Amino acid sequence: MKWLTKVRAINASEAVRTGQLISGILLIIASPFVGVLPGPGGTIVFAIGLGLVLRNSLWAKRRYVMFKRKRPKMGGWADWGLRRRSAKRRDERKKQAKQSGD
Repeated sequence: MKWLTKVRAINASEAVRTGQLISGILLIIASPFVGVLPGPGGTIVFAIGLGLVLRNSLWAKRRYVMFKRKRPKMGGWADWGLRRRSAKRRDERKKQAKQSGD
């Protein structure tokens, strides 16, 4: 588990976080150009870029939460696409509530 502590320490660095944010923005910008190529490349590039931006930008996180509140169905798809742990927890709670209510 020493490697995990090292990775977390590196990710806590402001320079690394800024680099990840810039990389995410560049990937989002590049996704339409990659999308022209055959296959789902543009979608994958966009999702990776969005994940990096959401991970490193408080402004983007706030916008994402507002988006999810206004459009819960689409927010659910975004959570599924980003493999968010919070979405998995909510799904488990819904399943448990549904089973206990039956």
